[in-house]
Amino acid sequence: MAINLDAIKAKLQSLQTVTKKQDNLWKPEPGSQVIRIVPYQHNRENPFIELYFHYNFQGKSVLSPMSFGQPDPIVEFAEKLKSTGNSDDWKMGKKLEPTMRCYVPILVRGKESEGVKFWGFGKTVYQELLGFIADPDYGDISDPMAGRDITVEFKTKDQTGKDYPETSIRIKPNQTPITDNKAVLEKLGTQPKITEVFKEYTYDEMTKLLEQWLNPESEEATAESAKSETAAKAPAKSMDGATNAASVDDVASAFDSLFNK
Repeated sequence: MAINLDAIKAKLQSLQTVTKKQDNLWKPEPGSQVIRIVPYQHNRENPFIELYFHYNFQGKSVLSPMSFGQPDPIVEFAEKLKSTGNSDDWKMGKKLEPTMRCYVPILVRGKESEGVKFWGFGKTVYQELLGFIADPDYGDISDPMAGRDITVEFKTKDQTGKDYPETSIRIKPNQTPITDNKAVLEKLGTQPKITEVFKEYTYDEMTKLLEQWLNPESEEATAESAKSETAAKAPAKSMDGATNAASVDDVASAFDSLFNK
């Protein structure tokens, strides 16, 4: 059997994309580590980048176009569902709404040679960081010359004894420059754009993802439907994988009225 070179190339590109993404992202390890927020080269006025994701959608995390002020058909569809007056539709609409996660460019102390990485966190840490910046006793902790390092303490679910991990921060009292290392300073000017880390979807691409989610028996599932008529007629699933047969007709109707006018 001949090797499918196109499939090999596609797989290689996929692996390279995943590797690049991992190289550009930073996640705290259990315990304490020190970082420094640095100016975002592509928006020097604000290092905080608010992104919205549809988590666990089609088995992956999908970046919503509303992150960049663009319309998102999944959000539009969610609003349509919530307005039907049906409680099941409302619940499904809520699950379709994206979740905000904030990212900032940072240097990891002791690993500055690795260059700038993006640290992502939720609403709690975001509010805490903004609170420090708004406090005149601290000010702009991301200032290149008079900013402050941050100690990040991370505990796993096992360590917290809860269903979720915990991240806490402590702002260093001393004001220090980011670095006096010329090589590191040069890397500050070669930051990737956040859209080089996360795929930016077009409106049409998002619509297609939504169609595939609503009609899982189409495209790839067509082959499976030929094997099992029952599987082909199975109702669409909700975001958590549970069958939502009660409002399938309402969902299809809402989708048609929104996108097939």
